Amino acid sequence: MESIKKYVAEVIGTFVLVLLGCGTAMLVGCDAKNGGGYILTALAFGLVIVGMAYCVGNISGCHINPAVSLGVLLSGGMTFTDFVGYVVSQCLGAIAGAGTLKLIFDLGDVTDMTGGYGANGLAGVNGNAGAGVIVEIILTFIFVLTILGVTSKNAKHGSFGGLIIGLTLTLVHIFGIGLTGTSVNPARSLGPALLAGGDAISDLWVFIVGPFVGAVIAAVVYKCLEPAAKVAPAPVEKASPVKNNAPAKTNNHNSSKKKKK
Repeated sequence: MESIKKYVAEVIGTFVLVLLGCGTAMLVGCDAKNGGGYILTALAFGLVIVGMAYCVGNISGCHINPAVSLGVLLSGGMTFTDFVGYVVSQCLGAIAGAGTLKLIFDLGDVTDMTGGYGANGLAGVNGNAGAGVIVEIILTFIFVLTILGVTSKNAKHGSFGGLIIGLTLTLVHIFGIGLTGTSVNPARSLGPALLAGGDAISDLWVFIVGPFVGAVIAAVVYKCLEPAAKVAPAPVEKASPVKNNAPAKTNNHNSSKKKKK
């Protein structure tokens, strides 16, 4: 039952990510020349993570990203069974999010400024898949490495973890939107690509391979660099007070008087 709750939480979280993140891109556009839309799209993705981290994060950890789940799996933070359940849930959530966007935009006759439901693409790197893979590996490495550091049991970051992760996602989007649209999340790429078809489908492998490779590298690097857990010093036992077992002193003055008598 607990696993089912986690999977449902991942469906909801990924649904919201695609709905609000890709939906914002569809409304305002994310052309690098259009700074306003570019920044709004980056903020939308980052703010979704902040909100969901303090919501479904209490239930599933708010992975809402197969690459993040892979990093957590390799770090020993979840079982393989849960990993599979998380990935399936995330993909279902992403497809549902993209489908909802299609329904809203079609019914409302709203213009999709991205032309493909916010799907990732290689136009920013002139169609070069190699460049796209490199971008996605690096950005996912940065993102997952941050998550592993923030959520490490050996470090205490208080209640600011969700904010830090959300801001990091915003950061990698600011750099990557003009290049690949920034995936760092295979599920986020899958949902819109299935509806957009065409090049979005043929290029989809870039946004699956890149994030997964980046996550593996991040998990390995963090495992090597992570400081050992600090062992609290053993409490020092207080010495118990020594009882005074000395024989009671006799009144020598009285004793001498008795002898004289």
